[in-house]
Amino acid sequence: MLEQLLFSASVTGPICLMLVLGVFLKRIGMIHDAFIESASKLVFQITLPTMLFLSIVNGDFDLTDSGMLILFGLFINTIVFIASIFLTKLVLPKHPDHGVIVQGGFRANTAIIALAYMAKLYGDEGIAISALYVATMTILYNIQAVFILTPKGSGKGGLATITDMLKNITKNPLIIGIMCGVFAKVAQIPVPNMVLDTGGYFANMTLPLALLCTGGSLNLSALKHDQKPTWFSATIKLILAPLVVTIVGYFFGYRDIELGLLFMMSAAPTAAASYVMARSMGGNSTLAANVIALTTVASIITCTLGIFILTNLGLI
Repeated sequence: MLEQLLFSASVTGPICLMLVLGVFLKRIGMIHDAFIESASKLVFQITLPTMLFLSIVNGDFDLTDSGMLILFGLFINTIVFIASIFLTKLVLPKHPDHGVIVQGGFRANTAIIALAYMAKLYGDEGIAISALYVATMTILYNIQAVFILTPKGSGKGGLATITDMLKNITKNPLIIGIMCGVFAKVAQIPVPNMVLDTGGYFANMTLPLALLCTGGSLNLSALKHDQKPTWFSATIKLILAPLVVTIVGYFFGYRDIELGLLFMMSAAPTAAASYVMARSMGGNSTLAANVIALTTVASIITCTLGIFILTNLGLI
């Protein structure tokens, strides 16, 4: 049991230390808001799409085998979304920020934190099998966020908003990188070694740089406000969502790397994009930021415990 616990800590420990380092470097002024903004753009627009592209092109797996896993992901994450709505209305019936609370509960940071866990657990194979799942969940999360954050009776929501959002998704660098990788893989297009080596340099800097920026952007002092909805949203995100996804995934027959993917993608903290979405749609962006900060810190504990339990049971 001690061996499994140490193994679990070895998976989450480096991610935790990188986040702490980001906080520390921001505190001493070595990195600042301008650096975090520029580096985050570099990660989102270049290095992360490159890493996902290379993981698919170089991956030794059958893309068709991922189809059922993706369909299951769409199904179970929709269930989590619906459950989050009902629970929020039940526990906080009169709270004015239902949409922000629900979004914090279902929208996971799949492209950074979860991907970092998969890379640490399964290496390049973990990144490769995660790529299509990340792309699909990105689309699903955005549609769900538009639905839940649109004020009742507002003329801004509905089909027009979703259509505009889908247009933006088609321009998303992550989606473009993944789709290019799928096309190159299916069409068996040879990629020159010089391109692979250059892309490898970009790919190798992705997760460390992304984690530093994530740590540097945390504002833990803001957690003094809206504590009840913040903790409630975090409980859905870090406890309810991974429990439901992992248990249902187990009964659907998923094991090893696939069950590990389902757990990591659901147990990851709330995505930073939830703040941007809440702010752009007139929601409580301060509450959204609080949920991101709390889940990012607390997920180190919950993910470690989850990995420990699943490895101890021999499931991943």
